[in-house]
Amino acid sequence: MKEQFYQYIETLQDTITQKLQEIDGKAKFHEDLWEREEGGGGRTRVIENGNIFEKGGVNISAVHGPLAPAMQKYFNVGDVHFFACGLSLVIHPKSPMVPTVHANWRYFEMYDKEGNVIDQWFGGGQDLTPYYLFEEDAKHFHQVSKSACDQHDTSFYAEYKKKCDDYFWNSHRHEARGIGGLFFDYLKANEEKTIEDWYNFVTEVGDSFLEAYIPIVEKRKELTYNQTHKDWQEVRRGRYVEFNLVHDKGTLFGLKTNGRIESILMSLPPHVQWVYNQTPEAGSEEEKLLNVLKKPVKWV
Repeated sequence: MKEQFYQYIETLQDTITQKLQEIDGKAKFHEDLWEREEGGGGRTRVIENGNIFEKGGVNISAVHGPLAPAMQKYFNVGDVHFFACGLSLVIHPKSPMVPTVHANWRYFEMYDKEGNVIDQWFGGGQDLTPYYLFEEDAKHFHQVSKSACDQHDTSFYAEYKKKCDDYFWNSHRHEARGIGGLFFDYLKANEEKTIEDWYNFVTEVGDSFLEAYIPIVEKRKELTYNQTHKDWQEVRRGRYVEFNLVHDKGTLFGLKTNGRIESILMSLPPHVQWVYNQTPEAGSEEEKLLNVLKKPVKWV
């Protein structure tokens, strides 16, 4: 399974980076191959200062070795070895009218001292963070995500949308990071689903990503904006940074397993503002966004 999934994410990385380069028309992804001392490595691809994309990364990695003591405690296991692979992407467009997007699809195995697999699971999802809310874009992103889920189980979308709303929640701000999407973790073989079934589901969601995001980029990339819009985008990006550094499990896992710091912090945008006690005007588009972020919306 681990070879099968790694081959899948290698191909998906190629597909996504090629499409994003094509749309940007100026910037190219810079590729960085790296190795992890304890075992494994990855292929990082970063795009910067493009026509459309200010900064973005589409990274794959496969790492393995002894599980660090901090993570042993987190998973409530003893002295075990692990294998983890996944594709993680974050795209920060230049225009505040085009939303930031994040997605991740990953697979994890744990082994006893004899090398037997004692646990295995999939996780991942995709979510959208707009700076100005276009409701039709939110509906489109959620509809594509729902359609991918419905291919496998009509209960999945509602379940994994709720998990996304719960997970990407800046509890210290009492607001969501964005307008959600899907989030799932610990998808393990059970009486109803084999690990191959979960592979088919996760790859279905992965394959839906470009369909969910690219039409929104195409629709919004030519819209005009001014410095006020840009300032608001950078203030909201600050909230994005706060979530990733304070709450995100992936960041935590990377930092506690001696992950590659450049890849872990690739998700952070290049230009951010923190403004003291910033409050948008009543009735403004900025306030409209904040109102939606205070309580999850049923988009489809």
